[in-house]
Amino acid sequence: MGGRLSPSVSLCQVTLVKLRNVAIIAHVDHGKTTLVDAMLSDAGVFREGQERVDCVLDSNDIERERGITVLSKNCAVVRGEMKVNIIDTPGHSDFGGEVERVLRMADGVLLLVDAFEGPMPQTRYVLEKALSGGMQVMVVINKCDKRTARPDAVLNEVFDLFVELGAGDDQLDFPVLYASGRDGWVRTEPEGPETDTACLFAAIEEHIPGPGLDDTGPLQLQVTSIDHNDYVGRIAIGRVQRGVLVDGQALVVADPDGSKHQGRVNGLFSFSGLDRVPATEMRAGDIAAIQGFPEISIGKTLCDPGAIEPLPMISIDEPTISMDFLVNDSPFNGKEGKLVTGRQIGERLQRELRSNVALRIETGGSDSAFSVAGRGVLHLGILIETMRREGFELAVSRPRVIDHFVDGQRLEPFEELTVDVPSDMSGKVIELVCGRRGELEDMQAESAMTRLVFAIPARGLIGMRSRLLTLTSGEATLSHILRGYEPFKGTVPRRKAGAIASSHTGAVTGYALDGLKDRGDFFVKPTDAVYAGQVIGEHCKPVEIEANPTREKKLTNVRASGTDRALRYAPPRLFSLEEALEWIEEDELVEVTPTSIRIRKKVLDGTRRRRSTKVPA
Repeated sequence: MGGRLSPSVSLCQVTLVKLRNVAIIAHVDHGKTTLVDAMLSDAGVFREGQERVDCVLDSNDIERERGITVLSKNCAVVRGEMKVNIIDTPGHSDFGGEVERVLRMADGVLLLVDAFEGPMPQTRYVLEKALSGGMQVMVVINKCDKRTARPDAVLNEVFDLFVELGAGDDQLDFPVLYASGRDGWVRTEPEGPETDTACLFAAIEEHIPGPGLDDTGPLQLQVTSIDHNDYVGRIAIGRVQRGVLVDGQALVVADPDGSKHQGRVNGLFSFSGLDRVPATEMRAGDIAAIQGFPEISIGKTLCDPGAIEPLPMISIDEPTISMDFLVNDSPFNGKEGKLVTGRQIGERLQRELRSNVALRIETGGSDSAFSVAGRGVLHLGILIETMRREGFELAVSRPRVIDHFVDGQRLEPFEELTVDVPSDMSGKVIELVCGRRGELEDMQAESAMTRLVFAIPARGLIGMRSRLLTLTSGEATLSHILRGYEPFKGTVPRRKAGAIASSHTGAVTGYALDGLKDRGDFFVKPTDAVYAGQVIGEHCKPVEIEANPTREKKLTNVRASGTDRALRYAPPRLFSLEEALEWIEEDELVEVTPTSIRIRKKVLDGTRRRRSTKVPA
């Protein structure tokens, strides 16, 4: 979450006259991390000739593969006598918990908005959090180099959003800059020279206030991020709220509930560029990385022993989606993963709780089943993907929404769904979404594209993305954000097609697939190992069937002139983890291993499945 530990001396250790703590917030893919790259480059963080990669702060393998920011990151640059601590935040709504907690470290925010797309659902969410915290907001209209850019219209939309969210008069008088993070320039007008990011730093110095905190009182620091080092263990990251933090200082870790324990700082670091550099002391307002507290977690307060005053816990919105994490009990259990027991899975989930504040975990009364709740399918999908890369094997259930009950009335989470689609396909999208209990609230045409805004139950979004992309030939883009809880709207249509389950265990043969090709689409290819009860395809009819994909052609003594008929079967349909989670139904599981993603029935024996679904006379 920070940078690398570095023994070098940095400009950040020089006494600075000005300090600014800035968080960069935006909707997903509006260019936050790319703009940070340009700021780091102009501040001289990269050596001449140094090999560079795009989106340098997206250092996690999953972030690079998916092209999104998952974890908030800290870095710092020095411009003249000003040090700027930069906090890069995720843009996807599923990782809103990351944004909520790291805003505690900032005194102002840069709100990035795409010069074509304008404000999107996550733009509203992060801006609301910043305004409610009384922060100064600077608006940066990014991607102005686009041919379809419309910066003036987007600025009007941003102003309307400020008014709608109840911004004060001083917040409505926000400064505006125009940028292209990819090309590395920022300017004060929509048209003009394309140089560098100097005017962005000047605007930060002018409009973002300094911390203005008391550095003469007893120490107070709340932990807002956690990093880990294999040699020193957990590293706490937070802003010094009061006093001066000194390396080697004895401190008390306190909770608002009254619990506390003592410890000592045995490593203090400040941020400099992408690195962390040793520091002897950190004054109020600066962001520090601290070693020496192996059990510390997010939200706890480090206090001076003479003034134990814990800060209120960080408020995080409640999760909306839950899944069951189960021990993998398939016939292939333990063949591909090393960490397979319930104890190992439980310990890993408890470690995740220390840094993933938006997560909730409940045990199902045994050590082999855990109910894990989060912000969305992607939020939990990233956790599962991380675990499988660490060597875990597990089975996970279909996502389900978390309902609330108020005065005996059932309330369910509702989302605001925004879909950008070619205008000639908008009718199909409206039909699909409204068929899943969605209601069209707004429709705006812009050149050849139409933006559709719906209110839809969170249940209706499960499985929506793949269907929508199929319906629009991959041309639709969608995003969503939680808007609140409303009365239950009734049932939502489920998957129409049935599953094809394997009736035998063995290796798939091309001969068997050739004979079954008219039954539907298959998820396996010849030579794949399958077991009885594994889902190997999607039936062309809305009923489940069993098939034998391991059947081989029998050899006989009959000789025939000519050659055998050529085998013909379609390539397998491959699922990503999130696609598999959205495809399955209540009686199915996704089996996740370091090398495979399989879909299976909860009850593997076909006879038992048929008995359980038989209606009693």
